[in-house]
Amino acid sequence: MLRSLYNWTMDLAGRKSTAWWLALVAFVESSVFVVPADVLFLPMVLAKPHRAYRYAFLATLFSVLGGIAGWFLGHYAFDAIARPILQFYGKIDAFESMRASVDMEAVVLLLVTSGLAHVPPMKVVTILSGAANVSLGMFIASAVITRGARFFILAAVLRRHGEAVRHFIEKRLGLIAAIGAAALIVLYGLYVLAK
Repeated sequence: MLRSLYNWTMDLAGRKSTAWWLALVAFVESSVFVVPADVLFLPMVLAKPHRAYRYAFLATLFSVLGGIAGWFLGHYAFDAIARPILQFYGKIDAFESMRASVDMEAVVLLLVTSGLAHVPPMKVVTILSGAANVSLGMFIASAVITRGARFFILAAVLRRHGEAVRHFIEKRLGLIAAIGAAALIVLYGLYVLAK
């Protein structure tokens, strides 16, 4: 099953319409959606390494645009739209706690860590930035730098070493999935213990 899912993802990544899907996922991931754009970006670059930088530009552009949408949600429509979204994902308490204790320097740090590593999730930080009245210009600049760095670094690595990475994944897919599942279980356990 895992092998067929991998093959389906790689096949999907090779299609022309996938670029539009990447743009859509990158946009909504930065404002309202859980799944990171990397889920589509990585197979796309592995399938067509010669388009790595084009995909990185597309993912960066739409991730920043989605971040701007998240900023507007937090700034202008927090109670009407953002609060229900955060409640749906079970993030409202964490958000309110963060919002009450955050200052401008902390928001900038969150923008950097979220933009580079999705910690915390990008949608939470974009909405928080708007709700905390972070300058839109500063928000956009930090999003362009961090999201661009993330996607262009991944593109460069995969363009250079993509075939080796693809071979490694295909040869050890079961082991990679097992390690990923174990890591998620451990993280969940740590989260439960921290509560």
